[in-house]
Amino acid sequence: MPGSHIVVCAGEPSGDNLAAGMIRAVRALRPGLVFTGMGGEQMRAAGTETLIDVSELAVMGLWEVITQYPRLRGLLRRMQRHIEETRPDLLILVDYVEFNLRLGAYARSRGIPVLFYVSPQVWAWRQKRIHRIKRSVDAMAVLFPFERAIYEEHGIPVRYVGNPLVDQVVAGVDDLRAELELAPAQRLIGLLPGSRSGEIRRHWPILVETARCLHARRQDLHFVVPMASGVTERMLDDAAPRAGLPVTLLSGSGRAWGVMACSDLLLISSGTATLEAGLLQAPMIVIYRMAALSHALFSRLVRVPHIALVNIVAGKRLVPERLQSAANPRDLCAEALRWLDHPDELERIRASLAQVREKLGAGGADQRIAAVVLEMLDSGRLTVSDAAAARGG
Repeated sequence: MPGSHIVVCAGEPSGDNLAAGMIRAVRALRPGLVFTGMGGEQMRAAGTETLIDVSELAVMGLWEVITQYPRLRGLLRRMQRHIEETRPDLLILVDYVEFNLRLGAYARSRGIPVLFYVSPQVWAWRQKRIHRIKRSVDAMAVLFPFERAIYEEHGIPVRYVGNPLVDQVVAGVDDLRAELELAPAQRLIGLLPGSRSGEIRRHWPILVETARCLHARRQDLHFVVPMASGVTERMLDDAAPRAGLPVTLLSGSGRAWGVMACSDLLLISSGTATLEAGLLQAPMIVIYRMAALSHALFSRLVRVPHIALVNIVAGKRLVPERLQSAANPRDLCAEALRWLDHPDELERIRASLAQVREKLGAGGADQRIAAVVLEMLDSGRLTVSDAAAARGG
């Protein structure tokens, strides 16, 4: 249906990236579609008019959501008004679960088909959310093959489309070492504190102090920070000054992959970035800290042995995870030095990370999700197999 209107809602940089690839693939098949919604610079570059930028939605954790609830509620109402006024032909929700499920329930109550792209981690924690998902969406598109059976069991129409990162994440041709004018003997350490404001406040001071510890012991180290969309130099400096350290800040989309490909070691916040680094076979130490209340709740509910996506996909711990108090400068510095002093260990890690790409399978995810979008747009639903429907009751 040329001229049809699709609203797409992504609340984080990773979702912005996924949505942009999907939008480009859909437009290649049906150029006349109109896209509006919430997202970031990548969705705008793909031709989407965004009412809300992802920088306004960068909140994670129970305590953070509680303190920011009035503001988030206002943004939700703004999107609800947009849906009510424009009556789109399809609503596509990209991750950002709590906000988007509320929006999905609202749209569905008004007869608008809802597709949820990227499964919440119901296989890891809060499994009962599956019932809320069933009430809030018409269909799911999932990134990992093991997720399909979860939705089929509950009679929720689902397609496994694969992970677009398999196609997207490739080592760039640019030589970052030459750009930074590093001497051949210098080692490069990538610092990736995350994209949310709370992650910056909690992780950046730890990474700065770890860098100071490393620099005091190894003068051959240079540190580089690819700043995620919405992260500014001012935000980093407000969280922790980096004076006296050989640190280079890089801005612009796509710089993180160059850092991952060229660095000897990454100190990286848990999230989609660990999967990207795994696809580039970059040795990494994964860190994460959250507010105490959020962690207390999370630790009671989580049901998987790993939190880093790169380890979850592999089904085993390929790289270390340092959470909460274990993510401290002293221990991070000691572990990083052990790796840097043993290049053979770094190479072993690189080799082991090759299985991440193998586990994720073949590419073509953007084209498969585009086909799902057009099926939903044309018919308002996805078909579900008789067997899956029977299992869902």
